Amino acid sequence: MEKDAKIYVAGHQGMVGSAIVRELRRQGYMNIIVRTHKELNLGNQYSVQNFFEIEKPEYVFLAAAKVGGIIANQEAMADFLYDNMILEMNVIHSAWKNGCKKLEFLGSSCIYPRMAAQPMKESCLLTGELEKTNEAYALAKISGLKYCEFLNRQYGTDYISVMPTNLYGPNDNYHPLHSHVLPAMIRRFHEAKQEGIPFVVCWGDGSPLREFLYVDDLAELCIFLMNKYSGNEAVNAGTGKEVTIKELTELIAKLIGYTGEIRWDKSKPNGTPRKLLDVSKAASLGWTYKTELEEGIRLAYEDFLSNPVRAER
Repeated sequence: MEKDAKIYVAGHQGMVGSAIVRELRRQGYMNIIVRTHKELNLGNQYSVQNFFEIEKPEYVFLAAAKVGGIIANQEAMADFLYDNMILEMNVIHSAWKNGCKKLEFLGSSCIYPRMAAQPMKESCLLTGELEKTNEAYALAKISGLKYCEFLNRQYGTDYISVMPTNLYGPNDNYHPLHSHVLPAMIRRFHEAKQEGIPFVVCWGDGSPLREFLYVDDLAELCIFLMNKYSGNEAVNAGTGKEVTIKELTELIAKLIGYTGEIRWDKSKPNGTPRKLLDVSKAASLGWTYKTELEEGIRLAYEDFLSNPVRAER
């Protein structure tokens, strides 16, 4: 990307999109286009087409999505499938129709089969059944990835896809029911400490293994790939390291300073038993993560404390 290239970041107010904007500016890219949801509803095909016809962005980072944790995914499966498919198809299609040089689609590691061989390679896509608790979101993301691939094959576009592992960091969503596991725990342990609650109840039995990537590291990779990578196959974004949910809760409690008891509600779902990405492809291209989990959680907690309004989402 040229430093003066016109770059559109879809979803700039979210955790991933805002991190991409920060990193673009840090690297000297200043011709960045953004629109709030009120200014541009990505679910409205006409509005998206009109935006692209007027602005003609040369590069697009598609980080906009309807996201949530296990509860949100299970309670609104139809919404997660429809809303995500509509917005991503609108953006990708309009980018193609208006001569966008390159587009990067942000997906999720949940696209891979529930019982895929670990660590999960990009090539394991569509080789098995998806995890039921986030099947709708995964199907939408697979569709976006495949649409980019099919445009490349049919029309010679240069559209790429990145599949991040579990993300966390500045501008995360800390809603008690609709957030992902790490930010939800940050809020829960913080409130338990503030209110002197003697124990915190966590879902499942603590055994699932999870990988976590600090969002600023992902943003760096996104720009790196936009400049260095072309191909139909997605690129995994992760650390290649994993912890159990039990270990994660203990680490968060320690960093927040919560000294009460941690109890496990085994009547609640664990989700996928293990989700570890094979990150050898990104490594072979010359990228690796920088932020270790303990340091990342410390930074995320500082962001939570300095931005309490986000806890009310």
